[in-house]
Amino acid sequence: MKQPTKTKEISLLFGTFLIAISGLVYELLNGTLSSYLLGDSVYHFSLVIGLFMSSMGIGAWLSRFIDRDLERAFVILQFAIALLGGFSAFILFFAFAYIKNYEAFLYLVTIGIGSMLGFEIPLIIRILKESFSLKTNISNVFTLDYIGALFASLLFPLVLVPQLGLMQTAFLFGGLNLFVGAMAWSIFRDRLGKKYLVAIIVIGAILILGFIKSNTLTSMIENKLYKNSIIYSKQTPYQKLIVTSINGRIQFYINGAIQFDTIDEYRYHESLVHPVMQTAKSHQNILVIGGGDGLALREILKYQDIGKVTLVDLDPAVTTLFRTHPKLSELNHHSFDNPKVTVVNKDAWKFLENSKELYDVIIIDLPDPNSISLSRLYSVTFYHLLKSHLSRYGAMVTQANSPMFSRKAFWAIAKSIEVTKLHILPYHLYIPSFGEWGFVLSSNIPLKNIDITPLKGLKYLTNNNIWKRMIIFPPDIDKIEVEANKLSSHKLIKYYNDGWSHWYE
Repeated sequence: MKQPTKTKEISLLFGTFLIAISGLVYELLNGTLSSYLLGDSVYHFSLVIGLFMSSMGIGAWLSRFIDRDLERAFVILQFAIALLGGFSAFILFFAFAYIKNYEAFLYLVTIGIGSMLGFEIPLIIRILKESFSLKTNISNVFTLDYIGALFASLLFPLVLVPQLGLMQTAFLFGGLNLFVGAMAWSIFRDRLGKKYLVAIIVIGAILILGFIKSNTLTSMIENKLYKNSIIYSKQTPYQKLIVTSINGRIQFYINGAIQFDTIDEYRYHESLVHPVMQTAKSHQNILVIGGGDGLALREILKYQDIGKVTLVDLDPAVTTLFRTHPKLSELNHHSFDNPKVTVVNKDAWKFLENSKELYDVIIIDLPDPNSISLSRLYSVTFYHLLKSHLSRYGAMVTQANSPMFSRKAFWAIAKSIEVTKLHILPYHLYIPSFGEWGFVLSSNIPLKNIDITPLKGLKYLTNNNIWKRMIIFPPDIDKIEVEANKLSSHKLIKYYNDGWSHWYE
């Protein structure tokens, strides 16, 4: 074997860097896609990482059986990774929408990519063995491998997902592996021959076509997942947003979970807003956490004595969408244009830590606690933080998921608030899009004999008798003993997942 020139050595080490980037990107893609489609991000990220790492070990072990033609094996391996990695997001999307056996394909794709990536590092080390001493060789390869992984971990959430989306990212990095394979072929073309050039051209054309058609493929699959026509779709750095419509009826989804349906959203938002507004003694300073669709704002602004309203929502894409989209801004009565409303796109926890204000009304309109990032906003610690910003005669409310489908989760949220020494009043109602749904009202003052005086124009909460029925819990959803949700344990996630799994799996 001829000793590689300095250019060849640098090229192969650069290839190692690119391989490390693409490997971690595939790993993050599979975990992110699984969390988007199936929820429970901790479980699926842990599963993907575990399978990926163990598969890399299997691949590294298998590499010992390649005794000759190492360069040929390396080039062919890059072609295989380019195809499987490039099509990985498409395969998983397609499996979820059409085959209904997603997890089997997740295991196969993760094990396949992981094994091939584990295979290639030992090959590079062996190819370079005549250029460097063993310790220098291993040090060079693993240094670039780890640096590449760091680069990918920053690139993925900050650039790739928000700018390209999951499917285009997969095809792009399939192209990156093809580039490494083409570069290796160029280095060793004298012994490999020109036949690999045809494979490079064909695979490249397939990946380019996939990249160009990614949006079409994604739309095709998402239209299968959602029963109505998609009128808006966007992958933000934080979540996947989908808006569907049929005959003027609009539904909004975050990460595949419905947030509202215009046919019955008034039941949810009237029940969320008006009890807390009529419990608080003042409306001068109001805080809304979440609620980026502006529908809670719409209900708040029906009161004439509003001072100011601050809405804190992490994702600017949501508030921008519902402020600027003609149909969606009409739903919230153009609430974001009201001069009394201030929008802050920031993590709610950080916002409250830096705020010195007291609020007369706090409304928490967040997605369900199906991940740690959301569960922490339903924790005892967070409710203590909220309590410190609640005025003496103020009131707070949170949506608390379903006391029917996830009974323990509902009462865990109630208990987590009660632990802070706030007085609580749980209530519930039926919302066709969600089923039986619950809320928890709380205040520094006792919540007894609370009455509702309906505002004109309401569709659901039109008299006090309806409210009185909402605070009565029948035996099958009544209070049960549960643990409060703490940052150290996140019991709420288990309660939530166990409850919904009992009904729908």
